Amino acid sequence: MAIQSRDHAEVSAVRRFAPVLAALVGLAVVAIGVMILADRNAATNLLSSIYEALGNTQGAVDLERGVGDQLQAKLLLGLVALIVGVGGIWMLYVGVSAVVGLASPTWQGRILPWVFVIPAVVLLAVFLVYPTIGTIITSFTAQTNGDPLANYKQLLTPQFIGIIGNNIIWLIVATGGSVLLGLGIAGLVDRVRREALAKTFIFLPMAISFIGASVIWRFMYEWNPPGQPQIGFVNAVWTALGFAPVRWVQDPPINTYALILIFIWLQTGFAMVVLSAAIKGVSIEVIEAARLDGASERQTFLRVIMPMIKGSIITVATTTAILVLKIFDIIYVMTGGRYGTDVVANRMFIEFYEFFNDGRAAALATVLFLAVVPIMFFNVRNLRRQGIGS
Repeated sequence: MAIQSRDHAEVSAVRRFAPVLAALVGLAVVAIGVMILADRNAATNLLSSIYEALGNTQGAVDLERGVGDQLQAKLLLGLVALIVGVGGIWMLYVGVSAVVGLASPTWQGRILPWVFVIPAVVLLAVFLVYPTIGTIITSFTAQTNGDPLANYKQLLTPQFIGIIGNNIIWLIVATGGSVLLGLGIAGLVDRVRREALAKTFIFLPMAISFIGASVIWRFMYEWNPPGQPQIGFVNAVWTALGFAPVRWVQDPPINTYALILIFIWLQTGFAMVVLSAAIKGVSIEVIEAARLDGASERQTFLRVIMPMIKGSIITVATTTAILVLKIFDIIYVMTGGRYGTDVVANRMFIEFYEFFNDGRAAALATVLFLAVVPIMFFNVRNLRRQGIGS
């Protein structure tokens, strides 16, 4: 009996120690993996060490000289990232969760949520908060020639004011067009017989990336001089109606609206799906009561349905507005910011990667950040009014 009791105590001790060991091993795996991934030469150094251990000295030397098989090194680094990202994190979570399970039920309820929240907070701090603060500091310190506001003063020139003006046009037209068109289609498809099929066709462009859509529409907007065959669909139809071909992408201000049309084509499906779901959530009794009171279909939609889905409309509008403020892909692919179509995000890219002006790029990023933050707060407040996240 004494032996059995001692064995049972040893097993219990091992079971209690196992979660701690798993947590420590998981933490060690993650730490080592992060150290490896942080090194630019980690892939070649790691594979070189393996070659040395296997006796392949020449292969290790070739890797260090940069003439070896770099593909194998990259695949090995990907395997390390997979082990760290999946195995190490999983072991860490399981171990820490088991350690918390050893505490009393009261403390488990208090500690366990933080086990899953703290890593997310740390990642947000490292990859979001820290870069944001660094960008703001850079905007006041880089290429300033002693004037902390030099980069922001440059944004007051006519060139940058025109760029910000383009963003305002995008914000009004693209956001309004997407939301209004999505709302109108949502109200119409709610009454058709094959509603799912109609929604599929409207939502289908959402499956295309902004880059892919831009490439498609470059062919759509293709222009050739008068008298030559128009291979672009838009100009082919336009000239068939008896008009001269139009340089849709090159001639301002029509080119800005032509690019906005691409965004509306892509984003209308999102607005339609969300607003259609909101319309279906309106009580049928309320709609029938409005009809009995003599309201027409238009009046019912405008004065009964729309006020009841106001929260969803605001959510769609603010979400779309944030996406519009950060628009980059369409501009970069279609014009590269030329012909008077430049916007803040595209100009930020050009300043940083083409002109190597870190300070001005950081100032543009800061302005974009300050423009997005109020819309985000407004969106969150609207969601709380609807009882979401409160």
